[in-house]
Amino acid sequence: MRILVTGGNGFIGKHLIKNLQKKGHSIICLDKDPIRKEEKLDNIEYIEAHTKDIFNLNIKCDIIYHLGEYSRISTSFEDIEDVWESNVIGTFSILEFCKEKNIKLIYAGSSSKFGNGGEDENLSPYAWTKSKNVELIKNYALWFKLNYSIAYFYNVYGPGHTTAGKYSTVIGIFEEQFKKRKPLTVVKPGTQKRYFTHIGDVVRGLLELLNKGDRGEFSFGDDKSLYSVEEVARMFSNNITYINSKKGDRKKSPIDLLSSANILGWTPKIHLKDYIKDYKKQWYNHNTERENL
Repeated sequence: MRILVTGGNGFIGKHLIKNLQKKGHSIICLDKDPIRKEEKLDNIEYIEAHTKDIFNLNIKCDIIYHLGEYSRISTSFEDIEDVWESNVIGTFSILEFCKEKNIKLIYAGSSSKFGNGGEDENLSPYAWTKSKNVELIKNYALWFKLNYSIAYFYNVYGPGHTTAGKYSTVIGIFEEQFKKRKPLTVVKPGTQKRYFTHIGDVVRGLLELLNKGDRGEFSFGDDKSLYSVEEVARMFSNNITYINSKKGDRKKSPIDLLSSANILGWTPKIHLKDYIKDYKKQWYNHNTERENL
């Protein structure tokens, strides 16, 4: 099967492409950001372009995994032009392409739309555009018979996640601060809860959507890894400090794993507490070895 992965140079995209290739699929990686030569995998077609230009790229594929959108809540206020271009203009172009070529779309939705009974979908430019894209995809199915699956992610972490800069993830931030023996910065009040999902579990779910889940919505989150931000920080260290809350922050998003379990046979296998325990063990072992050299 020939598969296009938009945002293929991102955290989830890289892991997905590796696993799709292992399954024997032919992969096209589309990303607007430059891809370093040393990061490129053999036998993968790399295209550096924006999703809004997909009709100009002479792409032929059977399925599109659309991961190539702007994907941060707090920074979406300052990057609203990028959010609009990527999440509105770019995604509209992807939908039109799927409609014209009769291609199944697997869309990376956002759990932010479920917060506070659905009211949190308007808390940020990111949450709003992601929510409206889900509506648009469903309408394309009604209007134009688009075949789709929507995957919702919950704070994905694991090897390769972003640990520095304004787009870094909470687990990535804590890992970096822990390594540098700095206080872990917990956003006030610290009691806000999140589900956390390992990248390996997310990719397993995405692979299941290749042949299942037509016109369905699926949550990939670990219901055994629901913690407050403060609880997660203390799994690393008791050396924490509190910082002011960020615009667009939400307290909690609900999760419904019935479709993922019943239709896809998917359940999470890697839990955050175990991941952090292993991470700290490896870090201590590595530093002990260095000190003994």
